[in-house]
Amino acid sequence: MKFGVAIMLVDAANRGTAPRYTDIKDMAQRAEAAGFDSIWLYDHLLYRFGGEPTLGIWECWSMLAALAEATERVEIGTLVICNSFRNPALLAKMAETVDEISDGRLVLGIGAGWNKPEYDAFGIPFEHIRSRFEEAVQIIKPLLKERRLVNFDGAHYAVRNCEIAPPGPRPSGVPLMIGAMGPRMMRLAAQHADIWNVCYTGDADSFAAHLARFKDACHLNTVTFTALANVTFTDLGGAPPPPIDDDLPLPDSALNAPTLIGSDDEIAHELTRYRELGAAHVMFQLQPYSVESLDRLAGIVARVK
Repeated sequence: MKFGVAIMLVDAANRGTAPRYTDIKDMAQRAEAAGFDSIWLYDHLLYRFGGEPTLGIWECWSMLAALAEATERVEIGTLVICNSFRNPALLAKMAETVDEISDGRLVLGIGAGWNKPEYDAFGIPFEHIRSRFEEAVQIIKPLLKERRLVNFDGAHYAVRNCEIAPPGPRPSGVPLMIGAMGPRMMRLAAQHADIWNVCYTGDADSFAAHLARFKDACHLNTVTFTALANVTFTDLGGAPPPPIDDDLPLPDSALNAPTLIGSDDEIAHELTRYRELGAAHVMFQLQPYSVESLDRLAGIVARVK
């Protein structure tokens, strides 16, 4: 089982600010040096919740390309790209280019999106986001995975004699990961993806519940199972999560999701259960997001490996 870390492009503790690139790069390189298998970036343009001030975030793909150059070994991935932010054929081209920069270390994680205020702010249509996604994967997959000429004419996207040239470093193409929690998106993941990812999990039971729903929705499939798990170290300053509010939109934070919490032995035990359930890769969102949390988690992961 592989283990990765979400590298934050937003500073949720200090609204209106974001970490500088030097700090982002330092955390990514620390994760690589600590033995993690992968690093992951979220893809958003801004956050606005309940009348609070805008929470800013750096643009994902620019940072991804920079970190592809700044690291040497770890897989790099998107967790996950908001499909409708970019034309799908152009996204495939961008992915192939970053895979070249990283020498074949990219995982393209993609999802439908959910955060309407950023769509409104940047003038991006929010309607039919799942239908747009369903069309997009029919363009992205054959371009990246099958390396063939694509013609597609849909309600939302159209491409003519499109191909990715030059090809990147991997004959099999960039792995495609789909982040999916609803039945329709899960079925698309089973149909098109190499990897299925679910967020935001906590203990192994929370992953097992999503996994059972995936298997119910998709029946037989060959997709790899992965999860983004929140982990909280209260002795390092991480706040225990409040009760889950099902009425809140799904945010990129631990505030509306379960979390791995407890002693190092207890967290290690839950990660072993993830492996027993069939998880091939677990990515972590740290609470608090700090070097101390990263080092603590690295020790736990080393024990589980």
